[in-house]
Amino acid sequence: MPHESSTAQIRDAVAPDVAGICAFGEAHVRAHYAPLIGDEAADAQVRRWWNREYVTSAVEAGTVVVAEASTSIVGVAQRGRAGDEHVVYKLYVAPEARGTGLGPRLLDALVARLPAGTPRLLVEHVAANTRAATFYEREGFEVLRVDPHPTEDPALATVWRTRDLRR
Repeated sequence: MPHESSTAQIRDAVAPDVAGICAFGEAHVRAHYAPLIGDEAADAQVRRWWNREYVTSAVEAGTVVVAEASTSIVGVAQRGRAGDEHVVYKLYVAPEARGTGLGPRLLDALVARLPAGTPRLLVEHVAANTRAATFYEREGFEVLRVDPHPTEDPALATVWRTRDLRR
């Protein structure tokens, strides 16, 4: 029998999802990042990017998609802009839903919502997040550059990747 997340519905996030998205971040993001970048930096990630004000703004802007299975959010993805470039800023799958194809489905949903003719898509992740690096490489993203962190800790450097969408 397939895992229920393999049949998860992926859809645009709406205002009633904000609390669930924030709860998803609280439940999964801190636990994922703490072993990679430390408790303090992981807490800062959640406070900055998974708070009600930030999530509400992103949902209202139409840049967030969610994966829902049995009325629970099991995945969240968000796109945004860095100058003229389109960027994936969030792509998270609940631990129990990993390995079911949900990550690529969330990524495909973001790509499908880009303006026609968008030449490439960027993604950024912290260098210590080797799981993200492996996922994005598998999905066709190549390293564009690595921006050092102000602390000079290589684990906290930001890795920027790009995928050509014209292929």
